[in-house]
Amino acid sequence: MFPKLKFSVPVLITLLLSACGDSSQNTQSSAPAQDSQDQSVETETQLIERAQGIHDRVISLDTHNDINTANFTVDNNYTMDLDTQVNLPKMEAGGPDVTWLIVYTGQNTLDTAGYAAAYANAIDKFDAIHRLAEEIAPQRIEIAYTADDVRRIHASGKKVAMIGVENAYPAGLELSNIRDFQQRGGRYISLAHNGHSQFADSHTGESDNVWLHNGLSDMGREAIAEMNKWGIMIDVSHPSKAAIMEMLDLTRAPLIASHSSARAMSEHSRNLDDEQLMRIKDNGGVVQTVAFGSYLNADKNTAHREALSRLNESIAADLGVELLSFPQRNALSESDRAAYATNMAKISELAAPRMAAEVNDLAPAVDVGDLVDHIDYLVDLMGLEHVGISSDFDGGGGISGWNSAAETFNVTLELVRRGYTEDQIGAIWSGNLLRVLDDVQRIAAEIQAEE
Repeated sequence: MFPKLKFSVPVLITLLLSACGDSSQNTQSSAPAQDSQDQSVETETQLIERAQGIHDRVISLDTHNDINTANFTVDNNYTMDLDTQVNLPKMEAGGPDVTWLIVYTGQNTLDTAGYAAAYANAIDKFDAIHRLAEEIAPQRIEIAYTADDVRRIHASGKKVAMIGVENAYPAGLELSNIRDFQQRGGRYISLAHNGHSQFADSHTGESDNVWLHNGLSDMGREAIAEMNKWGIMIDVSHPSKAAIMEMLDLTRAPLIASHSSARAMSEHSRNLDDEQLMRIKDNGGVVQTVAFGSYLNADKNTAHREALSRLNESIAADLGVELLSFPQRNALSESDRAAYATNMAKISELAAPRMAAEVNDLAPAVDVGDLVDHIDYLVDLMGLEHVGISSDFDGGGGISGWNSAAETFNVTLELVRRGYTEDQIGAIWSGNLLRVLDDVQRIAAEIQAEE
């Protein structure tokens, strides 16, 4: 592997450069290779211009963006530059061409009441995504169901929405709901989230060594066959290692990790170890490296958060404000939450001029360089055709340099700095994931023809 070149990209650079264009997605060799241009004489301005051209031409695709259905109403929606990491103005400012909007349901009780509430939650989110694309902003964004749809919609100049299902818990005990989710547009499903589901154990079992199924349940094994049959990509980002290895044994189609990184680079139960990564390579799948600080560099992320907390606590003490945990904030009345938000905005305003000296210089934040370190590692281990990119925006993701869809160019820029070619960048950004989707849907047609 050639040397890694670190950089510091101004956050506002994407606001000064033009937005996205067409793409050619060709998977080339597994190792990054220098473009034909002699980079030894390339100026910084020329490099940025070259990177911008690449970014404009490739299809950039982010496989995991969480949603709040309150942002999908007629009066409050993604046509506005909301206080969200993803929305249409941010995407159009240079963000991803394709956003996978997530039907997420948190794990709850494994009983009739729990399943019913979870199903209602999931349908509400499916409906919200369709409302955005079909009623609120059909001229700006359209739902894709196949890789060909992605290319067609992108060529039309519109943004592309795709739908992923994070946690199969809402399916309850009815395997027919897997087909239901597919018909509503779901193109990947994870069988568990943070907590064991009726289908599979979760990675969270590592914390207490308590497991429900020791991998997949009998119904989880049946669910693998159902997803293969209906052309749904199996997502392994949250289930336990035992469950993932069983999925790899059972599936007839390639699978994906929609938002995970390399465990060898940063110890976290949400990351995948080398044994899992190599099995995914052999399966023909793809790992979508995720811009989540604690997954990319746990130690660096902890040090930065501690430094930031010290600064905020100092300012809060001067103002006589008590800092609250998320559960404490959620327990506040609506008026008290509004007052607390005002206080937090004041703290942030006062912290801003002190951030460099008291936080960033002492404990730099996890950044785009850390993300691409994981990409480099995965490319070296698995081969370039098995690596992709995700953000987990509006679900906890976001790093320095890529903290909203509008800053997506910075990832392309760092890939260019590291010597990846345009074809390789196109493959990482979307070509690899779309190839898996094509394979999964082709195999589904074969399975259906067998019956």
